[in-house]
Amino acid sequence: QVQLVESGGGLVQAGGSLRLSCAASGRTFSTSAMGWFRQAPGKEREFVASWSGGNAYYAASVKGRFTVSRGNAKNTVYLQMNSLNPEDTAVYYCAAKLGDWVFPPRTIYEYDYRGQGTQVTVSS
Repeated sequence: QVQLVESGGGLVQAGGSLRLSCAASGRTFSTSAMGWFRQAPGKEREFVASWSGGNAYYAASVKGRFTVSRGNAKNTVYLQMNSLNPEDTAVYYCAAKLGDWVFPPRTIYEYDYRGQGTQVTVSS
């Protein structure tokens, strides 16, 4: 059974940092695109960042503050979040899409597997 499990969320003050992890199990994701998405209360789920084929992609709202990376074991992906602000408050989800993608999709529904999410709350 394939599972994606996010961790690392929590409460942080504005200007602080958090590092989210996503651990995949049940199959190998070495040639998959991995994405991070988030959903704030009352808002649509939105793209945050993705990693595929050694390339990273970011939403404009997080570029320069967030960094996505793959673990050495390839079945783990991280999201380092710096300079957090209250607008970053959301549930963060990771997702995996099988295959190498030059430009990974930016909608979570195009991904094959999704995690349950981890809450990130940024206080002002």
